[in-house]
Amino acid sequence: MGMKGKIALGAVVGIVVIGAVSANAGNDSGGDSSSSSSGKGSSASADRGTDGKTKSDAEDVAEKKVAFAGDGDFQVGSDIKPGTYRTTGNSDGMCYWERAKDASGEMESLLANENVMGTSYVTVKGTDKLFTSSDCNDWEAVDEKAKGSPASKMSGDAGMLRVGVDIAPGTYKSTGNTDDACYWERTKNADHSIESIIANNNVSGTAVVTIAASDAYFKTSGCQDWKKSA
Repeated sequence: MGMKGKIALGAVVGIVVIGAVSANAGNDSGGDSSSSSSGKGSSASADRGTDGKTKSDAEDVAEKKVAFAGDGDFQVGSDIKPGTYRTTGNSDGMCYWERAKDASGEMESLLANENVMGTSYVTVKGTDKLFTSSDCNDWEAVDEKAKGSPASKMSGDAGMLRVGVDIAPGTYKSTGNTDDACYWERTKNADHSIESIIANNNVSGTAVVTIAASDAYFKTSGCQDWKKSA
C-alpha cells in the first residue's frame, strides 16, 4: 500500500478539539471486552457440524457475519454495500483502513482513514467509491437496531466501542496515565470526520469522562482500564 497507507490523515483523524493536539489519536487500541472477534484469531468450544467436521461456535458465527475480508480494495456498490461495519481483535497495531472518493490512490482522494489496534467501526457511504483495508481482521456488518449487554468497564486500549451495545453510558474513571499517551473521544457517528467528534482529550494522570446515552461511540487508546463510577 506504500507509506501513505499506514499514516492516518492528520486533517481527518487525530485532531483534539478539546485539550491538546493528540499525537496518537488516529490509532484505535486494545480489544473490546464486551464483544468477541470475528475472522482471524477466533476461538471457542468446538461442536460437531453436519459434515462430521469439528467446528467452533465462534467460527460458525464468523462465517455468518463476515461481510468482507480484512485485506483488499473494495468498490462501494459492487464489492461491498454502503453501511456500518466492524472489525475486532486487531492486536498487532497493523490494521489500517481508508474511505476514498476515487481509486486514484492520491492523498486528495482520501475521505477518512485510521490505524487500528483493537476494535474499529466505520460507516461506508453510498457516495464513497473505494474502501481499502490492510492487515485487519475480517469486517462484519453492524445491525443498527441490535441490542447488546453493555459492559460497565473497558480496557484502556479497547479501541472504538458502541455506546449502549458494547459499553453502557455513564461516568468512567481511568487512573495512572503517566506517559501522556492516553487519548479518549466521544463521537456522534462512525464517519471519522472532525465533525463526528463531540469531545476528546489527551490525558496525563487520572481521567474522568461521562459518556452520554446519546453518544454513538467511545474511543480509548493508551489509557489505563476504565471503570464506571456513576
